[in-house]
Amino acid sequence: MKITVFAAGSRGDIQPCVVLCKGLRQAGYCVRLAAPEDFADFVLGHEVDFYPLRGDVQQIMASDTGQKFMESGGANPIKSIGAVRKMIAPVIKQMAADAYAACRDAQAIICLGVFSTFGQSIAEALGIPIIHVEPTPLLPTSAFPAPSWPLQRNWGRLHNHLSGTMMLRVIWLWYRPFVNDFRQSLGLSKYTFANFIHALRSTPMLSAYSPNIIPHPADWPDHIHITGYFFLDTTADWQPSAELNKFLEAGDPPVYFGFGSMAGRNPERLATLILEALAKSGQRGILLTGWGGLPTESVPDNVFVSDAAPHAWLFPRMAAVVHHGGAGTTAEGLRAGVPSIIVPFVLDQPFWGARVKALGLGPEPIPQKHLTADRLAQAISTAVSDANMRRRAHSYGALIRAENGVGNALKLVKQYLGKPAMGEIEGNP
Repeated sequence: MKITVFAAGSRGDIQPCVVLCKGLRQAGYCVRLAAPEDFADFVLGHEVDFYPLRGDVQQIMASDTGQKFMESGGANPIKSIGAVRKMIAPVIKQMAADAYAACRDAQAIICLGVFSTFGQSIAEALGIPIIHVEPTPLLPTSAFPAPSWPLQRNWGRLHNHLSGTMMLRVIWLWYRPFVNDFRQSLGLSKYTFANFIHALRSTPMLSAYSPNIIPHPADWPDHIHITGYFFLDTTADWQPSAELNKFLEAGDPPVYFGFGSMAGRNPERLATLILEALAKSGQRGILLTGWGGLPTESVPDNVFVSDAAPHAWLFPRMAAVVHHGGAGTTAEGLRAGVPSIIVPFVLDQPFWGARVKALGLGPEPIPQKHLTADRLAQAISTAVSDANMRRRAHSYGALIRAENGVGNALKLVKQYLGKPAMGEIEGNP
């Protein structure tokens, strides 16, 4: 069976799909990943067959519109509609057309749930089955507020469920004009919000997060499966530099800082604030620059700066991890078994920050617009000194390490799509 996995977004969206593709290939399926062209090196580096979608996500996020959105546009769901449309307008039609081309010889499609409108359209046009995959909860539930909803407090079952419905309507409005143009080009009838909701509720979903962090809500259908995280373990051949090893061995475990693409339009301020917070808390630190390009021309001896290092290797060696709360980085922090300090910027990041706090695995999240050196220093001091928080983080880390998210997902793919034909693996690269 030939399967095309369709994904777009940030590294946190693409990476779980890379892991799933590797698992599918090892299980014998012929699989390719259709993703934005700027992820080519990352995908091909993991020996996954790649179909490039036109459009550079990193360039979009680095644009003035992207930077404004990261700073404030995502905090207001209504305002996010215009901002997202403006960001994706130059590339979304090309991406959708390329995704369709990537699926023309496929017998099934696995699509990120947030792009369900496009994936469902492709599956409908080609007459092939579809499965959703998603690293963050998507369906409304009375169990918790929706990710990206601005009020991440549990104000009751009705509020929670309404927040989920409202956020799905916002997501629908992001894409509505583009998806209906796309459907028209495929000779399909117009899509509606009701179609979008029905597709999400009726299509099997591989929810790629831990049931220990988010148990299956009672009001979700049984075919929404919480599999466990999809971790990309690439540390076997990775070796730290001599300088990094020397720094780690020179004192107590440091605190990690990394914000991926979320450094905003003033990374200099963020870097200065981090260094001040470390000085106030008396801790050592490691800074990863990531997409955001945090400037660190001069740092004190108690701080080490690196362009990149695998989270799976680095995080267990930390006293705590400070990050933006992306789904993938949050998962790695939880697996490492150390407290997480989340500084959310946009979208689902406040949700993960609230979840970590509610489970006692980190201090109160600090939204980036309220971030100060004093607040960050206090959060660091709490994370490194609160014995109960550290015990809970250690315990949850052990639970998550015992899960097999990809293995569970593969069983479900076989259940819904059937086992690969004998010898089919020969068609894989």
